[in-house]
Amino acid sequence: MEKEINAGYTITDRLTVGNAEFVIGEREEAPANFVTWKCKKGEKDYFWGHYLGDRLTALEDFCSRALDEIHHLKSLRQEQMTGEIPVRQTQKKKHEPER
Repeated sequence: MEKEINAGYTITDRLTVGNAEFVIGEREEAPANFVTWKCKKGEKDYFWGHYLGDRLTALEDFCSRALDEIHHLKSLRQEQMTGEIPVRQTQKKKHEPER
């Protein structure tokens, strides 16, 4: 597969959720070595970049953004099925023991 670069960052990971894609980019010589972006599925017009200093934080952000999109799509589906707008509940993050 051909290496993809955007704004000097090499795209290392990609996840598609519905019509959205989320990517992680890495650039060794940048002040923020990692970035997560969103784009429309099949397009390369990346937007809403979150610039981060380490890979684990970037991976966490990447997963969080994808999960937010999944929750959004599920709420839209529920709204279509019932005709009601679901009440969004805020979830407290569980603290897990360090590994």
